[in-house]
Amino acid sequence: MMKVKVFKIRLPEEFLHEDQKTLDAFLESNEIIKVETAFVNDENYWSVVLYFDELKIDELKIVKNSVKDSKNVKYSAENDELSSDEEKILEALKYWRSEKAREQNLPSYFIATNKELVSVAKYKPAKKEELLDIKGFGKHKIENYGEEILEILESI
Repeated sequence: MMKVKVFKIRLPEEFLHEDQKTLDAFLESNEIIKVETAFVNDENYWSVVLYFDELKIDELKIVKNSVKDSKNVKYSAENDELSSDEEKILEALKYWRSEKAREQNLPSYFIATNKELVSVAKYKPAKKEELLDIKGFGKHKIENYGEEILEILESI
């Protein structure tokens, strides 16, 4: 049975992080069917409407186990210097992200944060499964953008 949930992602710094965390947690525990977003100008927030199926407890366990549950073990780039190759990859990923954001009418951080892109540039995953090892990449993000990200990595 399909259900609907509406999230409000407020842009001021003090709310943004918290609102995003709430949304991320929801995305992880539900099977998202469709997403609609709208920017509410006068109040300066994104309205995110999710159409979803609740994952049953046993499905949730399977998903959690298959997506290695050790979140803290996921790769996340520290503020290391990037090599010139990694810089090139990062530039290409940022360009791709801004195009994607414009296309989907989303703020770019919805697609991937800078830290996630830096992590991709340093880790250089070659397969979709390897994207799962990067902090910030869950099933949803990989299904939506995995192919394209891997193509960018191959092309550079």
